[in-house]
Amino acid sequence: MTTSLSRREFRSSADLPAMYNPATERMRALIVDDDRTLREGCASVLRSEGIHVEVAARGEEAIQMINRSRFDIMLVDVYLEPVSGIDVLKAVMANAPSTLVVLMTGNPSVESSIEAMRIGAWDYLPKPYSGTQLQLLLGRAAHTVNSRRASDVPDGADPLATGPNGDLLLGTSAAFKAATDLARRAAPTSASVMIVGETGTGKEVIAKYIHQHSRRARKRLVPINCAAIPDQLLESEMFGHRKGAFTGADREKMGLLELANGGTLFLDELTEMSMALQAKMLRVLQDGIVRRVGSEEEDAVVDVRFVSATNRDPRDAIRNKQLREDLYYRLNVVQVTIPPLRDRPEDIPLLANHFLRVFWGRHRLPKEAPPSFTQDTLDFLSSRPWRGNVRELQNFVEHVTILGQPGSQIQIHHLPLDQEVDVRVVNNGAVGFPTSDAYHVAKEQVLASFEKNYVTRLVARASGNMSRAARLASVDRTTLYRLLERHGFRRDLADSPEPAEEATLS
Repeated sequence: MTTSLSRREFRSSADLPAMYNPATERMRALIVDDDRTLREGCASVLRSEGIHVEVAARGEEAIQMINRSRFDIMLVDVYLEPVSGIDVLKAVMANAPSTLVVLMTGNPSVESSIEAMRIGAWDYLPKPYSGTQLQLLLGRAAHTVNSRRASDVPDGADPLATGPNGDLLLGTSAAFKAATDLARRAAPTSASVMIVGETGTGKEVIAKYIHQHSRRARKRLVPINCAAIPDQLLESEMFGHRKGAFTGADREKMGLLELANGGTLFLDELTEMSMALQAKMLRVLQDGIVRRVGSEEEDAVVDVRFVSATNRDPRDAIRNKQLREDLYYRLNVVQVTIPPLRDRPEDIPLLANHFLRVFWGRHRLPKEAPPSFTQDTLDFLSSRPWRGNVRELQNFVEHVTILGQPGSQIQIHHLPLDQEVDVRVVNNGAVGFPTSDAYHVAKEQVLASFEKNYVTRLVARASGNMSRAARLASVDRTTLYRLLERHGFRRDLADSPEPAEEATLS
């Protein structure tokens, strides 16, 4: 049963649906509302979820409280006087930007919600709301808070979390923050959004976030990969079909457009859809009319929000006849462009550490201390091109995690590297680009540069102790001496017996 919080006063948590969520147990919340009935009713819901709750009746009181304490989430009424909810939101963003702020109002509008999201609000809750609605919101908030805790998100990082599987986008770079900020601002509106980015950058995570933070969040998000389904079947999947429309159509089938009615349809890899099918999609965007395959009449009228994604430049796709220009203008009301990982290397250590903790918790015993990356290893990871973007980094770190030892430090030589990887690590992360166009010559130049820089840093880290350097490199001393001589390093002890543990390079 849905419990209204519009004017009812809760006397005990027994009035509430039993939906206790252990994930919220460590959360701290502040409720700011000048209506005592709503304030206490909201607090009862939060306490029933195991959340530590404090309350404030005025905006100025709330600002004083956030200066003294830190809260994971704040629920703030917009229409407070003389200090408004928007003023409180601005103070939170200035002093505690990691706090999730949910603005509450009985007079919601698209303009006010967009303004709130632009300033930094996490969500927008129209009054009256039910206890169940509030509990669902708290579940999403708990996921975001716990994802930040698990990944040790530093100050200034811009996390965008969504979904029960721990999907998380993290970043501190300006380009990434611009993309996630635009996604946040677009989410509560009804505008069509086109997400542009290379494969593996996180386009689907953005799409999920937009749906879950829209007014359609209680309806379905229906994803479809246009590249994964043959064109003949794609039309049937999208529009549905009548019985007997084609061979094998032994029953009438509802399409994904009808299934997504009231919710969001996510068109992944849009430019892989045929131009003929794009023309039919345009009709749905214009008037919402769906005609199933094999039907001579209009079968349904749907209300669907469209979020699309492509790994191509939309303008290039239009020129190459892979995307209809009129469809592009319909779907591209807001364009969110996600930068590739190679253009935001400062975010790679943040992501690598997050994935390491997530996968250690997933694959290993929770009581075992997780390993950690050395700074040299993080520098090396930041120097790689990651052509598969975040997805490639994620898979790479999962492999490393499975092979890691509890409490150990992950060195560069522990990483599963291909011999032909374009190593740009050592000597401050730089290896000279090959001067020859010939493949084998260029390869030898890169490998020689890598070897020279690697042994230079290796011996420096071992303070000239060759036995220690050999152990760090997991090679014997003979191999290490051979590398040193190959690259012109002087070895004064070359012709004399070496002490068992103290052979040094001078």
